[in-house]
Amino acid sequence: MASCLVTALLLLLLLDVLQECPEAVAAHPRNGSRSSVAPNPCVDAADACTSDERCHRLRTAYVAQCLGRAAPGGCPRARCRRALRHFFARGPPALTHALLFCPCGGPACAERRRQTFVPSCAFSGPGPAPPSCLGPLDACEHSRICRPRLLAFQASCATTASSPDGCLRDQAPSCLRAYAGLVGTAITPNYVDNASARVEPWCDCRASGNRREECEVFRGLFTRNRCLESAIQTFDGGWPPILRNQLDSHQDPEQSLLQVSTADASLEGSSLLSMLLVLALQSLF
Repeated sequence: MASCLVTALLLLLLLDVLQECPEAVAAHPRNGSRSSVAPNPCVDAADACTSDERCHRLRTAYVAQCLGRAAPGGCPRARCRRALRHFFARGPPALTHALLFCPCGGPACAERRRQTFVPSCAFSGPGPAPPSCLGPLDACEHSRICRPRLLAFQASCATTASSPDGCLRDQAPSCLRAYAGLVGTAITPNYVDNASARVEPWCDCRASGNRREECEVFRGLFTRNRCLESAIQTFDGGWPPILRNQLDSHQDPEQSLLQVSTADASLEGSSLLSMLLVLALQSLF
C-alpha cells in the first residue's frame, strides 16, 4: 500500500509538471529572453488542491486506487470510483469543482481537464468501444448510491419553459454539484474531447433495441442539456475566493514542488521530468 501511495504521489507530480513544462519551454527561447506563459486554469486548480492538505490527501488516494493493479488488462474500477466519490463528497467543493470544471481556452488545458480523474479506469472500458447506455442506466437505477444522485442531477439541471433561456435563475451551482455527484457512479460522465466542454457517459444507444427512445432520453441529459452546458461554460465567471486565496498564499517558488523556475525552464523542466519518471517507474517494480 505504501508503494502505491508513493507511486501515486510521483505520478501526480509528473502529471502536473507535464502540463506546465511544455508551455514554459515554448515561452522561453534559447537566448534566455522571457515572454508570458499562456494561463492554464487547470494547472492553477491542481496547485491549489495540492496546497490544501485535505484536497491533496483525497486526490492522492483516488489516483492510487485508479492506477492500482487488478486483473491483467483491467483496473480496480470499483475501488477507483469509490475513492472518487469520497474526493467529491469530502474535499473542499471550491477546490474539487475547480479541478473538474476549470475553464479552458486551448487543447492542452482541456486535455488536462479531461484527464482529471484517471478516465482510463473510472470512465471508459473495459472494452475499446462504449457499451449500450441501458446497462449503466439499469445498474444506476438499482443502486442505492447512484439512483438518488441521478434523480438529483435530473432535477438540478432541468430546463424550464418559464425562463427565456430555458434555465432557472441561479441554477448553475446546484447543477454542477449534482453533476459532480455522478462522478464515481455507474454512469460516470466525462468530457468527450479536448476541443470542447461537451460531456457524456461512456455509452451509446446503437444496441438499445426497442428501448432506443429511453436510451436517447438518458444520453440527452448530458448531450442535449442546455442548462448543464451553460453551467459548465460560465464556471469561469470568477474563481471561488478560496481558490484565489490558496494560490495567493503559495506564490513563493521555494515552497512549491511543482513550480519550475522561469529563467531556467528548459533545463530544469527536462531534468525534473526525467527524475520523476524514473522514480515513478522504479516504484512500480
